[in-house]
Amino acid sequence: MLLPVAAVARRLGVAPATLRTWDRRYGLGPGDRTTGRHRRYGPLDVARLELMQQALLRGAPSAEAARYALSAPVPEGAARPGPGDVPAGGRGVRGLGLHAANRWARGVGRAALALDSAAVQALLADAVEADGVVATWDGVVRPVLAAVAARRERSGAGLAVSHLLEECARAAMIRAAPIVTEPRNPRPVLLACTPGERHDLPLHPLAAVLARRGIGARQLGADLPLDALVAAVRRTAPAAVVLWAQLHRYADPGVVIALPRTRQQVRVFVGGPGWERGVVPQPSERVDDLASAADAVERAVC
Repeated sequence: MLLPVAAVARRLGVAPATLRTWDRRYGLGPGDRTTGRHRRYGPLDVARLELMQQALLRGAPSAEAARYALSAPVPEGAARPGPGDVPAGGRGVRGLGLHAANRWARGVGRAALALDSAAVQALLADAVEADGVVATWDGVVRPVLAAVAARRERSGAGLAVSHLLEECARAAMIRAAPIVTEPRNPRPVLLACTPGERHDLPLHPLAAVLARRGIGARQLGADLPLDALVAAVRRTAPAAVVLWAQLHRYADPGVVIALPRTRQQVRVFVGGPGWERGVVPQPSERVDDLASAADAVERAVC
């Protein structure tokens, strides 16, 4: 079966531009040159690209990896893996334990290990377009983040992979959020981390889902000091506040208690693993996942 550039890029977890660069610089391009501009990759072409990627994941420079891919023998059977399978040698997504994940997660995992941020962002954008923000967050971003964290715990390596993946996920979620010029909610929603909590990434998919539902939300970011949060509530009189705590030590009930009382009721929601070990402070409500958080906020403000 012959594949176009986009299909091969998804299969390998790299950007189409990366494949074109490998073709132009190293001659690792499609062998079918009979269809004009729309050339197709055959099984042996894909197998050689996988050899290239395998060498890159082992740390070889690009030129050396290309020489290896072009010179190494390619058994006919090695050219037929599925879209998320791993090249021979045990590298790639098996090292992340993503063999049972969906194809988007396997592709993102492979691209993240190769530190290919363009491919990670392209795959996340495709996943959002195909399946939506909630499915992409729950089925792609979270599993890959967890797999990368587990790999770091086992080996002590991979901090750069983790940081790259988080930045790409943040960018993808921001791009997935349309600008809400006429929100359905007359009073805004505030999204913030509790004081000390710097892990604000999960607030971005929530903002994206709310924006896609026409709900205006204002991101206040990580590690928001209590006095700044109090001032923001007084200034904006929000309909709802969502407070995120990743770690238990930052899930401080005093933050909820300190929120000022406004003329109109403010619904307070707390989310994140940090709140799971303690009692949810009154008058707040706990939300357990992205979908339920978006639904609860929508019911509260619309």
